[in-house]
Amino acid sequence: QVQLVESGGGLAQAGGSLTLSCAASGRTFSRYVMSWFRQAPGKEREFVAAITWIGGKTSYANSVKGRFTISRDSAKNTVYLQMNSLKPEDTAVYYCAAVAAAAPDYALGHSVTYGYWGQGTQVTVSS
Repeated sequence: QVQLVESGGGLAQAGGSLTLSCAASGRTFSRYVMSWFRQAPGKEREFVAAITWIGGKTSYANSVKGRFTISRDSAKNTVYLQMNSLKPEDTAVYYCAAVAAAAPDYALGHSVTYGYWGQGTQVTVSS
């Protein structure tokens, strides 16, 4: 019912910036929460940021707070992740995910909550 396609990944040097995009199609996302997760080799998939489609309320993992910004463009059905001051530890595959807005807040930081996922886009940050 929903398709999520990430783009914008690539190689950056420490201190640099990248902007990721997640294009959604197949349905309206006005009642959904959209999130970014990331997964590095050998590690669990971890929460990065989330935004509600209605109201644009945002939340961030402590590790990216102040450096990353999540936003959405309703006209384009697209969610963005602006990443500044990149660090080598930000290196991971970044995934876009969606869940109904009725999901409890405490569950939004857990990947198992989300039923819709993109294919991921690689972000590599060199020292």
